[in-house]
Amino acid sequence: MERLKINLIGPGKVGLTILRRIAMTGAYTVQDIAGRSIEKAEAAVAFVGAGAAVRSVADMRQADLWLLTVPDSHVATAAAELAATPTASDTPSVAVHCSGFLPADEMRPLRALGWQLASLHPVLTFAEPAKAVSHFDGVSCGMEGDAGALALVEPLVTKIGGRPFGIRSDAKAIYHAAAVFSSNFNVVLQAIAREAWAKAGVPDDVAAALNTTLMSACTDNVMELGPARALTGPASRGDQRVVDEQEAAVRSWHPEAGEIYREMSVLAQRLKRTGGTLE
Repeated sequence: MERLKINLIGPGKVGLTILRRIAMTGAYTVQDIAGRSIEKAEAAVAFVGAGAAVRSVADMRQADLWLLTVPDSHVATAAAELAATPTASDTPSVAVHCSGFLPADEMRPLRALGWQLASLHPVLTFAEPAKAVSHFDGVSCGMEGDAGALALVEPLVTKIGGRPFGIRSDAKAIYHAAAVFSSNFNVVLQAIAREAWAKAGVPDDVAAALNTTLMSACTDNVMELGPARALTGPASRGDQRVVDEQEAAVRSWHPEAGEIYREMSVLAQRLKRTGGTLE
């Protein structure tokens, strides 16, 4: 059986990670890689250990699967550029982007040519591709799109160590917001905590240790007990005097953080009362 041929447009951190994992299986043919420059493409070939660097999308050969691992704002443009090539119209294929926010339909110029479309979002931080490659085993990968595309891509995701799960296409923005709440905003909250400890005169090394202790305990409790049972603090205890006075103190020091404190306290009280944050 002929091996699946794969092309990649946009060799950034996510693309490099996925394509390297694909190459490591030895089960697929990594074919052409196009980036913002030939130097970027050549560096990608060196990292992946397979494939050929090309100067433009127009120079890419026909493939069974096209990975469009470009920034969210460039997905539609990359799809339109690919759709304008003779290869795209002559041989309909499967295209996948890796945005957590955008649905597969963002690549609709290709669908008009008979292509099958899907989106694949590995729930992993990609600060350093080499580390992401080594941490990819068991990573959950949200997927949505056309049935034909999913039938082709889901086995590949499993083969490279991922764990595919389905997402509603019409709720992609909410899906991605959940990851932002779970990861990105958590980092912002820790930055506020460090700044608040500094304001209170706590040495930075002690603040770092406090961060580590509290974050580790919080994560363990949420994983073991679930959010509602893991919740602690003045809002969960119903200590309104502490909540009000703390909010005032935080607001006078950091107005935006004070607003966050107020809203989070409301949600914390609701979570404790009802087991959820929605009214």
